[in-house]
Amino acid sequence: MSGSSFVDYVKIFFRSGKGGAGSPHLHREKFIDKGGPDGGDGGRGGHIILKGNAQLWTLLHLKYRKHIFATSGMAGAGWEKTGANGKDIYVDVPLGTVAKDGETEEVLFEITEDGQEKILLQGGRGGQGNVHFKSATHQTPRYAQPGEDGKEGWYILELKVLADVGLVGFPNAGKSTLLSVVSAAKPKIADYPFTTLVPNLGIVEYRDMQSFVMADIPGIIEGASEGKGLGLRFLRHIERNSMLLFMIPADSKHIHNEYKTLLSELEKYNPELLDKKRILAITKSDLLDKELTKEVKQDLPEIPCVFISSVAQNGIKELKDLIWKELHS
Repeated sequence: MSGSSFVDYVKIFFRSGKGGAGSPHLHREKFIDKGGPDGGDGGRGGHIILKGNAQLWTLLHLKYRKHIFATSGMAGAGWEKTGANGKDIYVDVPLGTVAKDGETEEVLFEITEDGQEKILLQGGRGGQGNVHFKSATHQTPRYAQPGEDGKEGWYILELKVLADVGLVGFPNAGKSTLLSVVSAAKPKIADYPFTTLVPNLGIVEYRDMQSFVMADIPGIIEGASEGKGLGLRFLRHIERNSMLLFMIPADSKHIHNEYKTLLSELEKYNPELLDKKRILAITKSDLLDKELTKEVKQDLPEIPCVFISSVAQNGIKELKDLIWKELHS
């Protein structure tokens, strides 16, 4: 998923269809020139509907669509014929898409399942035909209801990546390298901060044809919760992960302090993130001999931990086992 093709935020002006007008028609036949009311109802306007599509990973297909309108309902007709409904507009979105009011940014709903449908804007109701207004004292009403206007406004669609495991760490912690080793994903890898500018997803194969989804997300820096660095754009995606895999390099000066900083940034952004399961991987462990490994172990936080080296392929099997155990405990 290249930086240019990953889009996780769009703002679009949506308008649902206007309802069709009811008919004021009076019944007429060859030998009936003064029949009663027989005007049909107008059709409802088209809805704007968001639909989950598991084949989509980005909102790129909506990036240049600034206006999306549904069609209006048709007017009713004589012989109590109801007008056709306006055509509903289905907007496919990736799983993890959040719909928000464009003005208040209030969260309206989330799409999390393939095929899930949610009406963003309902079409206007069709007007009632004059048959509904006939009474004992008013036999031939010559009026009918107009159709109800559709709804319109700016709406935000925001993607939060859905994954079982989210990788959390400072830039250059080895997250992209790990993902490239355990899955078929090919994230950009280099030895400088913020190589990863967008989330990368990889499917990690496990025993007996089982698998889980891992997300490599841009690294945290202190102040990310205030928007520094890639800030809030990255933290948004962490919210959807079932479990967080903290990654800290073996050559870090103070592993426990680094872990606390990462935890603090998550807490500032959303305290609920601390309720997720957490495990720790000490990366680049091929740099350690037995003596240094023993020394590092004395500085570890009290969460499940494993030492790994993605380059040397050490500890990868143990890491997968630990992730699977924690995901299913």
